Amino acid sequence: MMKYPINKEFSPYSHFAPPIRNAKMAGWMGSMMKPPRWVRKNLDHEVSIKKETIKGYDSAEIEILIFAPYGIEEGAPCLVYYHGGGFFFGGAGYHYKLAKQYALETPCKVVFVQYRLAPKNPHPIPVEDCYEALRWTFDNAEYLKIDKEKIAVGGDSAGGALAAAVCQMARDRGTDMPLFQLLVYPVTDRRMNYDSCRKFTDTPMWNAKLSVKMWQGYVQDENDPDIAYASPMEAISFENLPGAYVETAEFDCLHDEGVAYAEALSKAGVSVELNETRGTMHGFDIVKKAPTTVAAVKARIEYMKKMFEHGK
Repeated sequence: MMKYPINKEFSPYSHFAPPIRNAKMAGWMGSMMKPPRWVRKNLDHEVSIKKETIKGYDSAEIEILIFAPYGIEEGAPCLVYYHGGGFFFGGAGYHYKLAKQYALETPCKVVFVQYRLAPKNPHPIPVEDCYEALRWTFDNAEYLKIDKEKIAVGGDSAGGALAAAVCQMARDRGTDMPLFQLLVYPVTDRRMNYDSCRKFTDTPMWNAKLSVKMWQGYVQDENDPDIAYASPMEAISFENLPGAYVETAEFDCLHDEGVAYAEALSKAGVSVELNETRGTMHGFDIVKKAPTTVAAVKARIEYMKKMFEHGK
């Protein structure tokens, strides 16, 4: 794996790829993942973590976690966040740590969505769960003590696809639109017709071979009329979507599709901030103290601060 000049600050993860043989195996692995104890038991001394059960797609129950810095004022902004994991895995430990950091340093509340996972729950279930969580957040802004005009969405990897898709869904269905979308090394295109997909078939943390298995597990109806809600690059139009922060990793099969989505938004007149990190692999921010991670997370938070304050 180290034939790629990935920055040494990401070791040992720069030598690791998930041992996924097929979608069924990934689904089993994902079903075993639970939030860490400090999240489950609300043990953090800087943020409170409240659990809510809400109605997802087809009125099935899903869980959300609400991260709120202690002492945050009423009328706070809110980030609705969709974790990555190839649509297979629950949130990893670092996802919850990032949610806490976003909440503290923006500052804002974070609604962390525990959407149902593939392949047991294929498209459209995960993205419809995510859409319902966004609708719930808008509908319950007063209860959450947040500013309804300052609700945004974000996600990393597969969660980036979900965040991008719910923005398209809100536009197409005429419902409340998020203020912006924070897309971190996002999945955007099931067709995988990019140089980075062809080149990065054995990169650490994630690679094109794993993406093939991901799509096999997530999209089980190739003729789905709403396929763009799984594969956002397949949208008919990119107009009238929220502004976006798009971050990519250099040695990542998803690199080019992230850039392509940023370019598609920009050509449609959407304001875009593209941050192409260097020396990085997919999921590099699992190494929280790496200087590159620190800089990238700072850039995300600065974007959120700017957008929550000025809205453009």
